[in-house]
Amino acid sequence: MCEANVYIKNKGEEEYELLLEAVDKLVPGEDEVVMESIFGERKIVKARIENLSLVDHKIHLERI
Repeated sequence: MCEANVYIKNKGEEEYELLLEAVDKLVPGEDEVVMESIFGERKIVKARIENLSLVDHKIHLERI
């Protein structure tokens, strides 16, 4: 399986919080990120991708 958990932090902060688990689809836009989990949950957030660690199954976003 190739799902990842998505974590997000507010701009200028250090700590991440879990936003969505088991994400298998992530579509970045100019000022938003659309993600869907294997459970059918869908979220859209105004954020940018900070880093991806697919080996660790983690995606880090930062709110904009």
